[in-house]
Amino acid sequence: MAPPQSATDFLDFVNASPTPYHAVATAAALFDKAGFKNIKERDDWSSTITPGGKYYLTRNGSSIVAFAVGANWKPGNPIGMVGAHTDSPTLRIKPVSKKSGNGFIQVGVETYGGGLWHSWFDRDLSIAGRVLARDGEGNFSQKLVKIDRPILRIPHLAIHLNRDSNFNPNKEDEMLPIAGLVAAELNRTGVTSGAQATDSKTEAEAGAQDGGDFQPLRDMSERHHPYLLELVAENAGIETSQIVDFELVLYDTQKACLGGLNDEFIFSARLDNLDMTYCSVMGLIASVDSTSLDNDASIRLIACFDHEEIGSLSAHGANSNLLPAILRRLSVLPATDSSSSSSSSSAGSEQQQQQQQQLATAFEQTLSTSFMVSADMAHSVHPNYAAKYEANHRPEMNKGTVIKVNANQRYATNSPGIVLVQEAARRAGVPLQLYVVKNDSPCGSTIGPMLSAKMGVRTLDLGNPQLSMHSIRETGGSHDVEYAIKLFESFLSTYGELESKILVD
Repeated sequence: MAPPQSATDFLDFVNASPTPYHAVATAAALFDKAGFKNIKERDDWSSTITPGGKYYLTRNGSSIVAFAVGANWKPGNPIGMVGAHTDSPTLRIKPVSKKSGNGFIQVGVETYGGGLWHSWFDRDLSIAGRVLARDGEGNFSQKLVKIDRPILRIPHLAIHLNRDSNFNPNKEDEMLPIAGLVAAELNRTGVTSGAQATDSKTEAEAGAQDGGDFQPLRDMSERHHPYLLELVAENAGIETSQIVDFELVLYDTQKACLGGLNDEFIFSARLDNLDMTYCSVMGLIASVDSTSLDNDASIRLIACFDHEEIGSLSAHGANSNLLPAILRRLSVLPATDSSSSSSSSSAGSEQQQQQQQQLATAFEQTLSTSFMVSADMAHSVHPNYAAKYEANHRPEMNKGTVIKVNANQRYATNSPGIVLVQEAARRAGVPLQLYVVKNDSPCGSTIGPMLSAKMGVRTLDLGNPQLSMHSIRETGGSHDVEYAIKLFESFLSTYGELESKILVD
């Protein structure tokens, strides 16, 4: 059976998204196409958001929240949510990255997250991220960068020089990528790197003495290889002198693709967790297309956060105020007919007083009636290491999304949540699987438990099964993309109806 179109569309999404900044920009473009309106956190929403509308916002350019408001919404009503994350383990270029050794130009990098770092060796690597640039008027703006050709490589040491079968590279000294040869760079520029640094320092000192612009930090050309800066500036469409700072990471230039004898696999970087990011985005869009907001009294929402791989403790991570702040503002959103009564009559005054009292507790009411699906990739059974999995919990690819359960609350799943998601899956006609880690194995965690504890919202953890999690090249099922999209579409479309039927106080 040929894979669904959604699998091919996902390949386009992940290939366009080597960083969280790109993933958010790509998701925003999908929401724009679907008619969602871009709003800003810093703006007043009172006259912007109305029942029946579709909206999205971003924070830091690396986290995105989108929602559709049911036309019958009233303050304190439930919100059905799907949460995912946009980041993946990677190597980030250091603030001072200029290095060289034994005739090679090298770039200093810092590990981000818990990657399978040995998988980054002997790959065709390039650079992507964002640049903060200054224009001629002294304003600063973000520019996305994706250099679409191999420029870096972390080479293995030949087996003849290292017979140790346990390959565990030192992350500081043995994972420095090479970017070129010093001799070639000297021939290109015609000056030595030492002379460049000396000249730059002399110019900076002279500028300060002559009353020119003071530079608190060393010039970017001193901190990074000039040719690297030139490539970044060219890709961003700016001059090198406009670069003020950047956040750039390494990524594998090999594109994601379908694989297997019958295209049953997806071979790709960043399946964890762009697979779930994409499925949540498309699930929300599909829910609005398939089920009108006209008769819906709830809000359908998806939130994709940065920094999950390092604990979510940032201003734009899941452990920030991002989602609670948005839910607080949405919980008091007035109903369509809230201003229909006359405030001059005693009846109107009483009604206004009741509305004010309701708004005072609307946030708490909304939290108590809402539900969060925490969507993060799950482990597929590995045929070569089957003993690593509990005998009755061995998820398979293309057999449906995996509900993740842990008695120690590393996952936030409980029975009422399973019943709810199972009903949504039944209506969508998609299969589900269950996963529990072995008692003698460690268990990872997700944004689910932290958001559940932070907000008191009922939560369930799930994700599509995959192999090689946190490798530079992962493997997933091509049919599971469609399963997850349909599951999220069904959950978001029906939660307003199902909430009151599956309630345990």
